Amino acid sequence: MNFLAHAHLSGNNDEILFGNFIADGVKGRQMENYRPDIVDGIRLHRAIDQFTDSHSIVKNSIHLVKPSMGRYAGVAVDIFYDHFLASGWAAYSETDLVDFSMHVYKVLAKRYFQLPSRTKRIIPFMIAQNWLAGYAGILDLRRVFRGMDRRTQYKAGMSNAVLALTDNYMAIENDFRQFYPDLQQFAKAKLSEIQANTNG
Repeated sequence: MNFLAHAHLSGNNDEILFGNFIADGVKGRQMENYRPDIVDGIRLHRAIDQFTDSHSIVKNSIHLVKPSMGRYAGVAVDIFYDHFLASGWAAYSETDLVDFSMHVYKVLAKRYFQLPSRTKRIIPFMIAQNWLAGYAGILDLRRVFRGMDRRTQYKAGMSNAVLALTDNYMAIENDFRQFYPDLQQFAKAKLSEIQANTNG
């Protein structure tokens, strides 16, 4: 899953949200630099990724776009799923998407100097261009993929991603709608387990 889903699956704890958000930039013993709630968020992020990567429905979505996306098909599907979460947001949250996005940006900005360097580089662009709410629209999605293409010196072929999505739109949307409730249930149970281990 990508940024929006990870934020949404963090519950109401801003420290969990922060940890979940920075997890990809935290390597090895760097985790020891963070408070327990933030570490719980990092662990939640990794559990979510493992659950997602091994799920048969997600593998089906990846299979659909692999011919045009190659080894980056999984990365593309993560963002496609954020698109469907954003575009169908009212089914998954009682908080307005723009309000939710602004809250996430405030959490990150408040803790900017705690961000891993990798995350620090993208946060200003994310906030300025409002990526989280922008995932709902195809035009903003195209801009996100173009930016990813530039950052990989056009090796990832992300310029093909929106076409891969539109060619398989209904099938991938159906996959997402089946998968996300499973992921929500898993993330809620996993967070409870992680926090019990931390506090126990």
